[in-house]
Amino acid sequence: MTTKTDNLDDEVMCSCSGTTRGQILRFFKAGLDIDAISRKTGALSGCAGCEWDIEQFLKELAVQQIE
Repeated sequence: MTTKTDNLDDEVMCSCSGTTRGQILRFFKAGLDIDAISRKTGALSGCAGCEWDIEQFLKELAVQQIE
């Protein structure tokens, strides 16, 4: 469940916690996995509507990191 904005980093990926794409990106770059990101941000701990979007985003980031 995402809300489009002009700046992708400001795009809310978890509406329950208000976690943005930029926050997830920063934690991913710091080496945190999905469980640690969830604990830090509160994402994935509410309605679970964001689970697929966040998992896909993290998979894309992991692929980019390999390339």
